Amino acid sequence: MTIEASVWLFDLDGTLVDTAPDLGHAVNEVRAECGLGPLPATQYRTAASGGAGGLLGVGLGITPDHPDFSLRRDSFLAHYRAGVSRHSRPFPGIVELLLALELKGRRWGVVTNKSGFLTQPLLNDLNLGPRAACIVSGDSTPRLKPAPDSLLLACEQLKVAPRDCVYVGDDLRDIDAARAAGMRSVAAGWGYEGNTPMAEWKADYVAHTVADLHGLLA
Repeated sequence: MTIEASVWLFDLDGTLVDTAPDLGHAVNEVRAECGLGPLPATQYRTAASGGAGGLLGVGLGITPDHPDFSLRRDSFLAHYRAGVSRHSRPFPGIVELLLALELKGRRWGVVTNKSGFLTQPLLNDLNLGPRAACIVSGDSTPRLKPAPDSLLLACEQLKVAPRDCVYVGDDLRDIDAARAAGMRSVAAGWGYEGNTPMAEWKADYVAHTVADLHGLLA
C-alpha cells in the first residue's frame, strides 16, 4: 500500500523533530526560578506537543487561568528561544525520508501550532527551513489545529487542493485538522502521542516508525 500525493505536510514537534529535550530544559529553567529542582526529560515527552500550556502543566502544575501563568509562560518561551536547537534533532530516518520525497519530485512542508519566532529558527538551524515548500506556524492563522485553517493556508500557498495532500502528525489534533481540511492523514507512531491513544484517532494511515512511513511513499 502506498500513498499518491503531490504534497506531504508534516507537524513539527514530535513528527519531524524531537524537540522534547529542549522544551523540557526550558521548563526546568522556570522551575529553577521557582526554587524547584529539575524533572527528568522523560516526564515532559507526552506534553511536548501541547505547547507552553501543556508543558507548564507538567512542570509547575498550573493552567492558563492561574494568576502566574503569563509570567511563567513568558519566561519559558525566553529560555526555550535561547536554546531552541541545543539538543533538538530530526527523528532518525526523517532526513532520508525528506530526501526521498524530493528525489521523487514531491514537495513537502511544515504546518505546526508552534509560533513563527520559534519555528523558523529551529528549522533553519537544522538546515530544513530552506528546503520546505511552505512553513505555516501557529500564529499564521487565527485558529490553531485542530481547526483546519493552517492546513488550508498551506494549500493556498502551494496552490494545491487539499485532496492532493497528506498530513503527518503525532497528535489527535493533527488528524482532526487534516480531516476537517479534506486531506488524508497519517498518524506518526514514533512521536509524543499526547493524551488520546493513537488507536482512537481514526487516521487514514498509521506509520509506527519512520521506516513505515517511507514504505508508504508512492
